[in-house]
Formats: sequence, structure tokens, C-alpha cells
Amino acid sequence: MSVDVEFRGIVKEFGPVQVLHDLSFALPAGHAYGLLGENGAGKSTLMKILSGYEQPTAGELRINGTPMRFADSRAAEAQGIVLIHQEFSLAEHLTIAQNLFLGHEKKRGWLLDDAAMQAESARALEMVGLKANVNTRVNQLIVAEKQLVEIARALLRKARLLVMDEPTATLTASETERLFALMDQLRAEGVTVIYISHKLEEVQRMTDQVVVLRDGTLVAQAATDSLTRQQMANLMVGREMSNLFPPKTPAPADAAPALKVSGLTVPGWARDVSFEVRAGEILGFAGLVGAGRTELFEGLLGVRPRSGGSVELHGRPVDIRNPRQAVAQGLTYLSEDRKGKGLHVDFGLRENLTLMALQRYARPWLHADEEAQALRTAVQDFGIRVGSLDQRAASLSGGNQQKLALAKVLHPQPRVVVLDEPTRGVDVGAKRDIYFLIERLAREGLAVIVVSSELMELIGLCHRVAVMRGGRIGAVLDADHLSEEELIAHATGTH
Repeated sequence: MSVDVEFRGIVKEFGPVQVLHDLSFALPAGHAYGLLGENGAGKSTLMKILSGYEQPTAGELRINGTPMRFADSRAAEAQGIVLIHQEFSLAEHLTIAQNLFLGHEKKRGWLLDDAAMQAESARALEMVGLKANVNTRVNQLIVAEKQLVEIARALLRKARLLVMDEPTATLTASETERLFALMDQLRAEGVTVIYISHKLEEVQRMTDQVVVLRDGTLVAQAATDSLTRQQMANLMVGREMSNLFPPKTPAPADAAPALKVSGLTVPGWARDVSFEVRAGEILGFAGLVGAGRTELFEGLLGVRPRSGGSVELHGRPVDIRNPRQAVAQGLTYLSEDRKGKGLHVDFGLRENLTLMALQRYARPWLHADEEAQALRTAVQDFGIRVGSLDQRAASLSGGNQQKLALAKVLHPQPRVVVLDEPTRGVDVGAKRDIYFLIERLAREGLAVIVVSSELMELIGLCHRVAVMRGGRIGAVLDADHLSEEELIAHATGTH
């Protein structure tokens, strides 16, 4: 059965804050729709109403012409409407198969039919291209593999309308191509796809229509091929979006290495890795998922065990065994997992900001007024949009959470900073803000390392890019040799 959707005058309020304002538009069945908007525009809230996770304050949702009000997500799934969340909703300590059938277990009489669930799970993993044993626990998977598990789970629900929220944020180029082939197949079978992404080239390629929200209102609904990417970006932010990347300030040619790593090995992930980055330089790290980039820096920071190799900071040998020691030496790290390792989302903004520099505010008692002033300064310096300085981090949009996470790791005033996927899942406006911030850090004399899966991000920002493959650095390319083709060739070993 196909699923036609119509929103009529949808309003959503959270306490005194209205996030959706009288939204009305229709999505006929069997097409792919790109849902665009900056973080905080209301995209995820609207999709949660469609998929039963939230109730509208006012207005009406119609499915195939019939007014619907889903009590929960299971009621929506019964109508064939499935949402793949941007933030994972997996049970970390259960296996892949257990996660895929959680709440929908197959039974044989009174007993669970484990054999049937494992067989169907294996077929679903094959469809999404995940080569993993279905009995592997989810907490043993890397971020990209968890994303594929989420997609496989949605396929098993026999969706007729599938909402995908930033599904390629952690996927490699080959995994993304596989997902796109799957989307084409679903669309051919009459499935409606709503695709939320800040990667406008993907929206342009994979959707028939785009719907653009801004500040909880509808600003455009148009055929995808009638808009350029520049026009889409302009509609999202309500202003002309050009010069996404700042001009590159040349790195000081005569600066000594701020960080020098020699022969570092992280067992199972990185082998005999050597590199250096100078003050005022932005050094990028490219590579496919599984190349060992994140694990290399987790080993450098003492999050993972490492064997062999040496580390120098500003010409002085250091032995870093944990992140606290790294911070004390002037080296900080922004995790790619914003909500899992970057922020304590249930804490307030002030507590998150000052967590890595508490000794500055506890002498010996905590000076909350000084923390509050530090937060006010950070909100202004980093452009963090907040409703109140007293709100929890969880209530910020994704882009503003990322700016808070950046402010947090920079608050101890490091001299070397490692940013792992610094713009993952943030909108084009927030991306531009973060890019200009990174350039400012380098201009102010910090040594900056950017680990990213977005090749244009590395090309637009970095003075040099190291390409990892199979746990080793295969090449280090200067700015004048940076291109997508060159980076892909080194990452895949086809250069």
C-alpha cells in the first residue's frame, strides 16, 4: 500500500517555545523528497510527528486522506512509516540481530525463533552492505557500521514511507553508493523516501522534490532539478550563501613542529605512523572508514592502548597516557561522537563548557559566577544560538551542540587541537561558521588537525592532507595537489 502524506496547519510547541508554525504541504506517494533546513529549522520535529514520536500541538496529519494521530512509533510503523534517526537508537550491549528485531521478535510457539531472526538479519545486512556477524554486539561496531544497522532495521519493518535523517554522515563513498542503489530500488517498488541531509549534492542527485523549512515555517517546495545547490543553500539560511570556505592564510614556512609523532602504533588500527604539524597550520587526515584515523588519535590521546613510537610537543618529548595529561600538555581532541563522547547532553551549557578546565574555577570552591561569564563569552565568540544560558545541552540544535563542543575543547587554551569530523550532521550555515573558526584558530597560532570524511572540507580548509589506508599514511599532499580524485586514489590504493 502506498502512503500519501499531508500536513495541515501543523503547530508544535515545547512549553513557551513554538518550533513549528502552521505548516501545510503534501507529499504524494512514490517519490523521494529532500527535506532541507538549518539545524533548528524544525525538520526533525516534523518527522517525529509523522512517525509517532511527537504529537502536534495543533493541526492535522493526513495519511492517504484520513486524519491520523499516532500514539507512538509502533502505531506509525503499523501504517508503514519508519524513521531512521540521525542519533542512533541502538541497544549497545545487544547483538546486531537482537537490535534488528527488538520489540518485533519472531517466535516459534512460546520460544524465540533465533534461527529465523538471524537468517533474516543476515539478509538485511547483505542488502545494506555490512559485512558483520549478526551475533556481534553493537558496542563493538564503529560509527559507520552502526548507521548501516539502523538502515537494515528500517528495511526489516517493511516500510512504505521511509524517513532518513542524515544517513550518509558516517558512510564511505562506496557505502553511500550502495545506499543510493537501495533507495532507487525502494522508490521503484513505490516506497516514499523523505531524505534529510545537509549534503546538497546528494539531495540534488537522489530526490524528485525539495521542501525547505526555515525557523519552523515552509519557505519553498519545488522540483529538485529547478534549483541549484546555491539556491537551496540560500533558501535554507535566508541570505546569500557564498564563499563557504575562508581564504587560506599561508602556514608559517619557518615554524617549528608544534606536534611531532614518530612511529606510533595503535594495535589493530595503526602501524608505524609518523607526521608533524606546525603552529599556524591546518593538517587534514583523509581515508576510508576503517583506515584507522580516529583510532590513531585516540591512541595518541591515551584513549586506546598504543605500542611503540614517540610524541613531541613543541620540541619536548611527552608521554601521554590519558586525555587529562594531554590537556595539561596543551593538546585537546574533539570526538566525532558528539553526543556519546563530546558532550554531556543532560548537563547544562555552563557545566559542559568548563568541564575540561575546572581547576580554573574551583579555588577550592566552584565560582559559578565566573563560569557563567565564561559561558556568555563563549556564546558570543562561537556564535552559539541559545534560548537561555540555563538550558541543557540536549535542547540545542545539532549545529549549536557542535559549536558548544568546540568551545569546550578550546576552553583549556590548547596549542594543538585535533578536530574529528567537526561538521558532521550540521547545516550549511553552521558549517561555514565552523570553517571560519578553524581558520581563525590557525591564524592565531594554533596547530590544527582536521579528520574528515568530506573531501571538499579537507580541500577547502587544509594546507596539507595526510591520506591513511590500512592503518598507515600512504601520502601527504600539499594544498596545490589537493583534489577529490587525488585523495580518493590514495585512499583506495589506486593511485
